[in-house]
Amino acid sequence: MRAKKDPKTGKWYIRFRYTDWQGKRRETMKRGFDTKHDAEEWLRAFLSEQKADLNVTFAEFTEMYFKGISPRLRENTLRTKRYIIDLRIMPYLGAKKINEITPANIIAWENEMLSKDYSQTYMKTVYNQLNAIFNYAVKYYDLRSNPCSKAGAIGKNKADEMNFWTKDEFTKFADCISDKPMAYVAYCTLFWTGLRIGELMALTPADIDFNGKTLTVNKSYQRIEDRDVITPPKTPKSNRTISIPDFLCDMLKQYCESLYGIKSNERIFPFTKHFLHHEMERGCKKSGVKRIRLHDIRHSHCALLYELGIPPLEIAERLGHERVETTMQVYAHLYPNKQEKLSAKLEELMKNGDDENDRK
Repeated sequence: MRAKKDPKTGKWYIRFRYTDWQGKRRETMKRGFDTKHDAEEWLRAFLSEQKADLNVTFAEFTEMYFKGISPRLRENTLRTKRYIIDLRIMPYLGAKKINEITPANIIAWENEMLSKDYSQTYMKTVYNQLNAIFNYAVKYYDLRSNPCSKAGAIGKNKADEMNFWTKDEFTKFADCISDKPMAYVAYCTLFWTGLRIGELMALTPADIDFNGKTLTVNKSYQRIEDRDVITPPKTPKSNRTISIPDFLCDMLKQYCESLYGIKSNERIFPFTKHFLHHEMERGCKKSGVKRIRLHDIRHSHCALLYELGIPPLEIAERLGHERVETTMQVYAHLYPNKQEKLSAKLEELMKNGDDENDRK
């Protein structure tokens, strides 16, 4: 199974036999390598994968991991995972043999992460990516144990404080971008519906029932490299139909009527996140309202509903959360004075009861 050079193309190829995952013997050939070393290294990694041999580097096993999970995940999710792993993990662990990485190695990596000025939630996200790779190795390739489990996790699942806009803050911001109808209507739709950014950008005229005053969410938009990609929403529960207030329904109807010649299946907001980021920067600068993330507008909608006393289950259904626990864990602390108001109501109820007893 030595590599050979093709005299016609000048490229190297290698012919080999192997036993596949079903135990069948096969023979095949791989072409197109620039060097003999490249061909033989590729074969070594390939045979290791077929045998579930963990005598490979962390970088090589990560490629095996991506091959295994790619059919189950959306393209944009895979790109995000690979970006985080390549940027934050590979420089420290990529060259080490995966079956030789110890809890001490993980702790050293964690200490390096902790020395940076990363947020707690970001560190947790990066740690979860590393932990997932080792869990995959344990489950499918018989790695003896996950060194991350022994080293312990870093970061937090949710931020100690979450930024959001109140209704007054949003109104000030929106007034300052009202000179651009597309931006104004887009931000109003985000604030008053709680849509995810990708869900907003995928909306078409067919998704809006102006008579029933509802909005249907059944897809999401991403700009990947130079391609417009439409995918299903984030989770099955994200497929939903929500009611919209009269003023927003009228605003969307007037806006859609201004889009001359638009077809029922065309996007009504034909922009990318860059446009929204630019308008966020412009509106905050003009209004003096604090800068928040685009996703925090979804938090703002939830916080508003929570303040209005809408039950968590209804909020979860409107936002497309899989579990109501997610809604409670993520958003319940957004209005810190909620508990104070609750105590005040109990105090008022108690006093009213005492007054009633005094009159008797």
